Amino acid sequence: MELAYYSDYAVRLVNTEQPERGTDSLTSVEVVRELFGPAQQAARRATDSDVTRLRTVRSRLRAVFEAADSGDEVLAVDLLNALMMEFPVSPQISGHQHRADGGASRSSASPRSGAESGEGAESGESRPDWHMHIAEQAANATAGYTATACMGLAFHLTELGVDRLGICQARPCRNVYLDTSTNRSRRYCSDRCATRANVAAYRARKRLESERSARTGRTAEAAQDSTPATER
Repeated sequence: MELAYYSDYAVRLVNTEQPERGTDSLTSVEVVRELFGPAQQAARRATDSDVTRLRTVRSRLRAVFEAADSGDEVLAVDLLNALMMEFPVSPQISGHQHRADGGASRSSASPRSGAESGEGAESGESRPDWHMHIAEQAANATAGYTATACMGLAFHLTELGVDRLGICQARPCRNVYLDTSTNRSRRYCSDRCATRANVAAYRARKRLESERSARTGRTAEAAQDSTPATER
């Protein structure tokens, strides 16, 4: 699991709430466990207390996205650094997959199978696909989740830029997203919001054109009415 993947933890948590719609789906320990995705071992440690804890973290993470979206890079970094100081990570090198000589990865039954146990190393057929992983040493589920989310977000921010952290422009949606487009052009959290915003913009243009046409027609009629009869 690569560090870049962990940035999605932050997005998933923040988007459990839509402030302008007054909705909040982070209401139970079951939802907390769902946030962890495939990290089942970490999810099992979640309790009802993590609902309240993660709501607090969620507000702080949203503040990071809001600062980035407004162009305040220093504030975004300061807010994220504060979270990482409070929720530190314990990185370790892991190898959950093995890859053949050609570079293609294949799953292994255990991180210690294959080359780690000496089998693949001797035959030369495969070796571990080493990558950075975050160790599970947190005191509770919230601490583990937050440390993971912040590390991923920090990696994304430093590698791609603060301006890659965005907030959906299709109101009332205020979901956050991570822009991975090549030209830094993303403005919406999903295709659905992009379509809705484009339709709204099209209708707004049509209304404006209609209003301008109506005003032009009324101006022409008024001008005609004010012309003396002898000049008509």
